[in-house]
Amino acid sequence: MSMVSKLLFLIISLSVYSSSYAEPDYQPLGNPAAELSESPQWNLSISTDGQGLPVGQGIASQGAKIFAIQCAGCHGPAGIGASAEPLMGEVGSLASEYPEKTVNSYWPYASSLFDYIRRAMPINAPFSLTADEVYALCAYILNSDGIISADFELNEQTLPQVTMPNRDGFIAIYPDNHSLLRTHK
Repeated sequence: MSMVSKLLFLIISLSVYSSSYAEPDYQPLGNPAAELSESPQWNLSISTDGQGLPVGQGIASQGAKIFAIQCAGCHGPAGIGASAEPLMGEVGSLASEYPEKTVNSYWPYASSLFDYIRRAMPINAPFSLTADEVYALCAYILNSDGIISADFELNEQTLPQVTMPNRDGFIAIYPDNHSLLRTHK
């Protein structure tokens, strides 16, 4: 077989193969990113001064019931740790020989607590809690260490006014005071 014949045979074979080859019918998984970015869940952005907090309210006694059902399995019945990190306790321990970074001992802003719970908890069902449930959980966690009283109602106005024990333990790296906080303790 001559070189031209071989080349012609190859061209014909490839054209027959490519015309008979059909693209598989793939079904895409998930949602396109554009759809996700338009979702209200993904657009919820809460600043340290409380901008972006949704309307709602809750108190510690309501939060205790929700905590027992939704959170205690990982954080323990008293919120001091189990398979997940402790949330409560150890306020004032950061300057000690054995510092413990809990929500109440370390975090500088209460609005961050709401934002984190809303976006990430419970671990198996993020975004499943209502705004009222998240406010109630925040109230329960903050009340556990006496940061707020048991009957203090957290809502979109009162939550940003809560002064966390370690609020002054951070300095802003950027002047916008929105990101990259660093502890100076």
